[in-house]
This record gives sequence, C-alpha cells and structure tokens, in this order.
Amino acid sequence: MRKFPVAQGIEVIDSRYLGEDVAAIYLLRQEDEIAIIETGTKHSLPYIERALEEDGLCFENVSYVIPTHVHLDHAAGAGALMGVCDNATLVVHPRGARHMVDPSKLVAGTKAVYGEKKFNELYGKIEPVESERIIEANDNYLLNMGGRVLKFIDTPGHARHHFCIWDQESESMFTGDTFGVSYREFDSKGEVFIFPTTTPVQFEPEELIKSINNLMKYNPKRVCLTHFGAITPTEKVVTQLIEGIKFFSDLAIEYTTQEYAEEKIQKAMMDHLLQELKIMGVSDALFCQNKLRNDVVLNTQGIMYWQNKVAQG
Repeated sequence: MRKFPVAQGIEVIDSRYLGEDVAAIYLLRQEDEIAIIETGTKHSLPYIERALEEDGLCFENVSYVIPTHVHLDHAAGAGALMGVCDNATLVVHPRGARHMVDPSKLVAGTKAVYGEKKFNELYGKIEPVESERIIEANDNYLLNMGGRVLKFIDTPGHARHHFCIWDQESESMFTGDTFGVSYREFDSKGEVFIFPTTTPVQFEPEELIKSINNLMKYNPKRVCLTHFGAITPTEKVVTQLIEGIKFFSDLAIEYTTQEYAEEKIQKAMMDHLLQELKIMGVSDALFCQNKLRNDVVLNTQGIMYWQNKVAQG
C-alpha cells in the first residue's frame, strides 16, 4: 500500500487500478472524521483500510464517500465501501445518483467496452447503494465536515455527471478527470506533462474548457488529480491541457469519417504525446507507450463517439 501526504489533512493512496500510480484515492481528514474522495474498485478496499489503520482510524470514522463521477475507475468500489462504512453517506452528482442505486446500465456499458472476463477482473461485482444514504450534490452545494467546508462544482465536459470538490482550507481542488491526466513518472526537471482524458461517452470539448477555466477562478494552490496525484496548476500546465483538448478534437474532426479512422487517430495521438514527452526530456519511448496505451485507446473511442454524435445532429 502506497500513501503520501498532499496537504494538511489530505493523503493520497494508490488504488492499484491497472497497475501502480494510475488511479488515486484521497483521504481528507478533519480531526477523526474522514471523507474518501474517489473509491477505486472493490479490490481497493484493503488499501483504504490499511491507510486508515496507519492513521489510527477505521471504516467507522468515514463520514462521506465521494466519487467525482460514476465512471467505474472512480466509483466501482462505492457500494462495497458503503457496505463497510456504516456511518458514511455517499455524495454524488445528481446525474450519477441513479447509477449508484442501480448500477446495471453502468455495468452493461463497461462490459460492452471490456468484455465480461476483463470486466470481472478489473471491477468484480458492483454493489448498489441505498438511495436514503445518498446526497445529490448540485452545483455550489456546501458540505460542512466538522467545520471544514467542501464546495461542489458542476464540471461537464468529461462527463455530465461530474463534479469537482473545492477545499478552501487547504486551497485544494479535487478534479477527478476534468483537469486531465498527469503521471508522476513523466515529471522532468520540475515540469509536469498533462493531457486530457476524453473517454466515452459524454466528451464535450467546449464544455470541458469552460469547466477548467471555472476551476481556475478559485486560484487553487494544487489540483488533486485522480490520474495521478497532486500538481500545481501553473499557467503553462493549464495552457498545455487546453491545447491538448483542441488537438484531440481536431484529430476526431479530421479522421473520424476516414477508413481505418480508429487506428489513424490512435497513432496520431500516441505520436503527439511521445513527441511532447521527448521535448520535455522523457526519452524512454517504450515505457511511455506502455503507460499511455490504455489512455490512447479510450481517448480515441471518446473523441470518435463525440464526432459521430455531432455529425448526427
């Protein structure tokens, strides 16, 4: 189990989803009260339990379980986690709440992407959550956790059931997938490499850029990414992320109607990311390809789905 401090009262642990340092879970502590932001999968529960025990706590101390959205790398473990956290309430976007009560559509959609066998390996059984244990957090909803106020911000663009969480006390923004992907293995000479995540099925580039600009109005000291860890959102980082959204969108516009579109987009996207990393001084192309492969496949599916939807009117 890997656990790192992020700021006062905030720790990040590795969910071990798809490998090391791919998907984060955050523990936010206010005295002996805990909010868990992102859940990983049910396979992540032992890591959460061990992290709590190292801090002298247990599942009974968990007051809130908060997935930023209901994509399964963020929320698959929510039902199982609620099953062992007797004092917890699930806080979820209003558009995602019904999928936590009845996850059958989420399960079916994910199985369509991965297949039954891979789905079971990655996620196991997705447990439902009782509706009476759920808070639906609308835009600007305020949650008072022992005097520490968390603000929920509606952030469409990656998904319409996505919110981000602002912790004023630490000046930290928990961004889920809204603020993209930045793997710590790619850090070089004090700089980070960041790119958008455009997975199916609700990618909307203009809305995503608006959401990112909205988050920056809070002037966060750090953004806590699910993929992976906390980074400083400098002007350069924000620019790189927004330019990445535009580049991915242009790929979809150029190639989606062509023959072998998916293969062409994947190659162009991977080539672009590898070239950007090379410019930064990250030169192990094989390692980079292996780390980025799943993102490139899913991002390509997302931008093609978006462009096909645009074409259909």
